Amino acid sequence: MDVDKVSFYPLLLDLLTDISEAHFVAIDLELSGVPSKGAHSQGKPTLQQRYTETKEAAERYQILQFGLTCVEQDVANQKYILKPYNFDLSPVIAERGLDIERIFSYQSGAAEFLLKVGFDMARPYTHGVPYLSRLETREARDKHAKRQDKSALADIQIKPTELESLAFLERVRSEIRGWLASPTYEATNYVNIAPVGAEIVKDAEAPAELSRFEKRLVHQLVRAEFPDLVTVSKRGFVQIVRFDKEREDSIAAGRKRDSDERINRQKGFRWIIEALMGSDITRLDLRECARYPVTGEQIFADMDEFKSQFHRAHALMYRNPRVLVGHNCFLDFIYIYRTFIGPLPDTVEEYQRKLHSHWPTIVDTKYMSTHNCGDISPASSLEQIAEQLSEQKTPTIELAAEHSKYKDVEAFHEAGFDSYLTAGVAVRLSSKLEKAGQYVDVDANANDPSLNTWTLAGQNSRDDTPVEINPLTISDPSTSSVSSATAVAEDGFTPSVPGAKWKRRGDPTVAGTSGPDDSFKYDPKNLKHRYVPPPAGRVEDGMPGFGSDFWRVYGNRMRVFGTEEAVCVLDAGGSGEGSEEEGQGGVQV
Repeated sequence: MDVDKVSFYPLLLDLLTDISEAHFVAIDLELSGVPSKGAHSQGKPTLQQRYTETKEAAERYQILQFGLTCVEQDVANQKYILKPYNFDLSPVIAERGLDIERIFSYQSGAAEFLLKVGFDMARPYTHGVPYLSRLETREARDKHAKRQDKSALADIQIKPTELESLAFLERVRSEIRGWLASPTYEATNYVNIAPVGAEIVKDAEAPAELSRFEKRLVHQLVRAEFPDLVTVSKRGFVQIVRFDKEREDSIAAGRKRDSDERINRQKGFRWIIEALMGSDITRLDLRECARYPVTGEQIFADMDEFKSQFHRAHALMYRNPRVLVGHNCFLDFIYIYRTFIGPLPDTVEEYQRKLHSHWPTIVDTKYMSTHNCGDISPASSLEQIAEQLSEQKTPTIELAAEHSKYKDVEAFHEAGFDSYLTAGVAVRLSSKLEKAGQYVDVDANANDPSLNTWTLAGQNSRDDTPVEINPLTISDPSTSSVSSATAVAEDGFTPSVPGAKWKRRGDPTVAGTSGPDDSFKYDPKNLKHRYVPPPAGRVEDGMPGFGSDFWRVYGNRMRVFGTEEAVCVLDAGGSGEGSEEEGQGGVQV
């Protein structure tokens, strides 16, 4: 489903509902530029060097398109229902008066690629959904507060030689004093400061108006010499009225309310990001959702029904970040962080901690498909993996009826379609890998050097020599001619079987599982975010439950081929911060 700037708010409640009910959410991005590979004199770059390159690119380039697929686990009907959305994002600040400047640019190579695959370069500008980062939101609010603080304005210094300006100020001063000394002062609510001769207007002539410079002089004079009076800027003149605290407080509150409404409208897509992080989004104005999705015109709506739908979705999401899935998503999450959350940390270690504090569970399907692949990077593009898994019969995957755009259409490199493919890969590949995983008898195999790779016992009938295999090529036991073969892996995991126990050893990419002490207990309830048990039951032959041992192997690891480490492991430490700019889920935004 395509969502543009007109249909975004009318569809937002349904979007939030889909996110709140999702078993996980798959994402994909299209960008105006990507990192330029640095020159590394000695072999492969480190993960820190790759992060620095990507950080610099994310600070320069923009997200042009965001794909998001909500995956519902329908236990009752034993299937997964996919709901893909495709958003164009506008780099333009559409709301006036926010005083936010945003510089954006394109990389020639990225632009060439996008044009080659048929990307409409004009759509982000003509149809794109607006957004504001947390940092931009704070900046807009700070600038509004400064504009309301008249004492913070620097005075214009008039030199003795500027005779016209001095004469103008003396005229204004004289008119104000004359009004204050007038016997009708108490009955007169205001005095207008207009240009000389403004009261004489000839036919077909526009009335004379004060210049912006003259208006500023009037405001400055009254603020300095008449503290009991207030200036009100009008078109062409300045009106001076007596100070009334109740009226001024009401005007200030109205201006702040208007500013907040403009900021909230400009937030646009960031409402989705905050919902994915489990933040408090109760500042969302549901009246913006009462619009016709085709034209954007205001329509009659049952606000009680809107509130009921919103509060139900919010209750499911609040302090419960969604599980996010991407393919080769190391770069994607750096761009998401920079675009919507805040400035990127200088070190990759700090970034890992902060990202993990926002989303405790992130899955990279590229890492899943290349786990234990050795030092030669296998072919593992999203299209290739999806094609290899397309014939897998179980579990059942369906497109929701109202999201049928990709039912018979392949739109590679459209973010919505790629997120849809990623979702399907995550479901099928995790199911396939769990079927292949078996227990390892630690005592019996502790000194067996052959158990360093995935192996199929019995594959070679003469000598039972272990044979390396790609996780994507593991045969489905229900259809394989060698169904009696047992998949064994030194880095195996516990399938989602009641009563199963963890028996794993030796993989250095998983903290706490190597060495003599293997007593580490993984408990999702230990996460700083509130733990919500998954829905009762599961889809047969479906994904392993999040929180199971399976995801301790495959979760929170992003593949970064071409670096010395080859993988980015998210740190469970978290940042522990709670501000709007860098905080954990649950912050009101």
